[in-house]
Amino acid sequence: MSKTLFDKIWDSHVVKELDDGTSLVYLDRVFIHERTGSVALTSLKDQQRPVRNPRQVFATMDHIVDTLPGRDDSTLMPGGEDFIKTMRAEANDAGLTLFDIHDVRHGITHIISAEQGIALPGLIAACPDSHTCTLGALGAIGWGIGTSDCEHALATETLRATKPKQLRVRFEGPLGNGVTAKDMILHLIGKYSASGARGHAMEFYGPAIDALDIEARFTLCNMAVEFSAFTGIVAPDEKTVSYVKDRPYTPSGEPWEKCVAFWQTLHSDDDAVFDKEITIDCAEIAPTVTWGTSPEHAIRIDGSVPGLEAATDDEAREQMKSAMQYMGLEPGQELLGLPIQGAFIGSCTNARLSDLRRAASILQGHRVAAGVRAICTPGSRPIKQAAEAEGIDRIFTDAGFEWREPGCSLCFNAGGESFAPEERVMTSTNRNFRGRQGRKTRSHLASPESVAASAIAGHIADVRMSNG
Repeated sequence: MSKTLFDKIWDSHVVKELDDGTSLVYLDRVFIHERTGSVALTSLKDQQRPVRNPRQVFATMDHIVDTLPGRDDSTLMPGGEDFIKTMRAEANDAGLTLFDIHDVRHGITHIISAEQGIALPGLIAACPDSHTCTLGALGAIGWGIGTSDCEHALATETLRATKPKQLRVRFEGPLGNGVTAKDMILHLIGKYSASGARGHAMEFYGPAIDALDIEARFTLCNMAVEFSAFTGIVAPDEKTVSYVKDRPYTPSGEPWEKCVAFWQTLHSDDDAVFDKEITIDCAEIAPTVTWGTSPEHAIRIDGSVPGLEAATDDEAREQMKSAMQYMGLEPGQELLGLPIQGAFIGSCTNARLSDLRRAASILQGHRVAAGVRAICTPGSRPIKQAAEAEGIDRIFTDAGFEWREPGCSLCFNAGGESFAPEERVMTSTNRNFRGRQGRKTRSHLASPESVAASAIAGHIADVRMSNG
C-alpha cells in the first residue's frame, strides 16, 4: 500500500493499536525544559516512578532563564529561580543529559536538539512545547505535548494518540526579492486561517521547499502549529544528510551508512493519497507582516489592514474589531511607516546563524532609530559563539542592538522581561497573541530582515527598500 512520509514514520513506531481507535506510539526522544520539565520530573518522583530510559531524555534551561549578560539562576519571573534549581536537581538525580545555563551546548530546546544531532530523520521526538514541530525540517515527527503526557512519555517511552489526517502543502516557483521562509508560512496562514490544518499532519513539498536550506525549513516547520497542524514535516534529502553528519549525537561508521540508506526511503510515495492538498504560487508571496493578534492576521508588508467586510461571519468580525482595537489600528490603514518602539530578533523560529547573518547584512553600517529598543538573542551558545567569531555581534551592537545570551527571552514574557504597554514591536518570533511580549504590547511578526530594516527606520519598513 502506498504511504506518505508521515505514514512511514508513524506506522513504524506504533507499539499497539488500541480498541478505541487510538495508537500507543513509541518515542525515540523526549526533550524537556525548566518551565514544565521540572514539574513532570517532580511529579514522577512523588509517584515513585523512574524515568524509563534516561539516555533518550534531554533537558535544557530556555523558557524562564534570564538572557542578560553575566546571568545566573536568578530571573525576573517570580519563582523562576525555583524552577531552574528544581530542574537541575531532578534532571541530575534522574541521570538525564542536561544542557545547563553555562554548558557550552546550551540553548533553546528545538534548536539544540537538531544542532547536537539528537533529532534525526525518521525519529519521533516529543516535548512539552508546541513548537516541537520545528524538528520536522529534518524529516522527523516533532510532537508537542502537555505536562501530563510528558510524565507518561518519561515513564514509558510511549504516548497514546489518534493518528491525524494528512495535508500536503506544495510551494511552486522561485521566491521573490526579500521573501523568506517566514514570509512563506505567514502567507499560508494568512490565506487559509490559523485553523487551516486543524486535525492534520502537514508535509511541506515542492520545488520551493527543495530550494530552501535546512535552517529555513526549521522556520517553516516551526510555525506549522500556528496553522493548527499536529506537526509539520519535510522529506529528508542530501541537504538533510549534510546537516546532520558529524554532529555530536549522530551515528558514525557503519551505523551512519545504514541510517543514510534508511533515510533515502523517507519520502511520500508517488501515488500516496493525502486527505487535503494546498498549492501556493510563490509569486504571490511578498515580505509579510502581521497586523493583529493572531498569525492569521498576516498581510503584505506594503498592504493595508483589511476592512471588516473581509470577515467570514459575525464572530470573525468581532474578533477583527477587537484585534484592531488592541493593536491601535483602523480598517484600511497602511502598516508601512507605522512607528515602532521595539525590535526583537530571536526565538526557536528565527535565531539561527543564517537568520543572524541576514539581519546583520541589513544592519551593517546603520544605526537603530532613536526611541527603538532593539534586542537580539541567539538560539544557542554554539550559534552565539559562531556569530561572534564572524563579527556579527559587533554589527548588531554597533547598530544599537543588545546582544544577549541564549534563551527564549522576549519571544514571550515567561522570564519576567517584557516590552512596555502599547509599545509597538517588530519581532521575528512565532506568536503575536495579546500580552505575548508584555502587557498590552503590540507585536508584529515578520522575518529577521524585516525586523532589522524596521529597527533602522524607526517604523515598519519594507526590506526590499533597504540599503543593507
